[in-house]
Amino acid sequence: MSLFDVANVLLLGIFACIMLFPFLHMAAVSISSADYVTTNQISLWPKGINFDAYTAVLRDERILIGYKNTLIYVVLGTTLSLIFTTIGAYSLSRRNLVFGKYFMLMIVFTMLFTGGLIPTYLVVRSYGLLDTIWAMVLPGLVSSWYLIIMRTFFQGIPMELEESGKIDGLSDMGILINIILPLSKPVILTISLFYAVQIWGNFFYALIFIRDADLFPLQVTIRNIVLVGQMTDTTVSSAIGDKEVVLESLKYAVILVGTLPILLIYPFIQKHFVKGAMMGSVKG
Repeated sequence: MSLFDVANVLLLGIFACIMLFPFLHMAAVSISSADYVTTNQISLWPKGINFDAYTAVLRDERILIGYKNTLIYVVLGTTLSLIFTTIGAYSLSRRNLVFGKYFMLMIVFTMLFTGGLIPTYLVVRSYGLLDTIWAMVLPGLVSSWYLIIMRTFFQGIPMELEESGKIDGLSDMGILINIILPLSKPVILTISLFYAVQIWGNFFYALIFIRDADLFPLQVTIRNIVLVGQMTDTTVSSAIGDKEVVLESLKYAVILVGTLPILLIYPFIQKHFVKGAMMGSVKG
């Protein structure tokens, strides 16, 4: 092993430890007893292990409603975003697209300049999307950056494959479904993960466009609990009956409950980030 490899592994290990420390600390505090938490004796290892904070979190109806809403937003938003991004990227990747360069200039322009918050709010209101599920889905339906990434990937697919599809009588949509998409699994899964993470952590749209508490996503519920410091209308100490739950443990438990699900998805998609999709697809 070379000196570069040793230094690289060492630096990456240090970086990984730095990234893991907040999660380990929050996990330790969230399952530690109140006496140790209030005296600030918890670092990376829990003391007086109990799960009262998680019991309080899972008994709060706002958390369950937030989870349900967030899952709906993530599934619906990711599906629609991926469909429209794929169709748009495939269209822009065609070399014979009329005014293709001008379309790309307009898309790049939206990456540099936006209308601003007030015009966006007025547009959403004019379409009657306020206090609806669509207010969390449609305003950010397509990301210009992800669209360009997918377009670039499609442009790297050999034209011979598409020409063979045309010889077999496939239309443009048939080529996209039967040839392009099967070869684009890595980029599709990657963009899907990006959209899912973006929607999962999106609380700004909810703060601006939604007033109905029954439509709040999980992140808004977590924000309210962390900032206000209340799980119910009563005090935190009585959130689960006669057992005392420290506010610090409660906050960390709420944060972990809202963060871990999206993190657990990554290991199942990781291999597609580095897997070559085109190797061996064209012979001769």
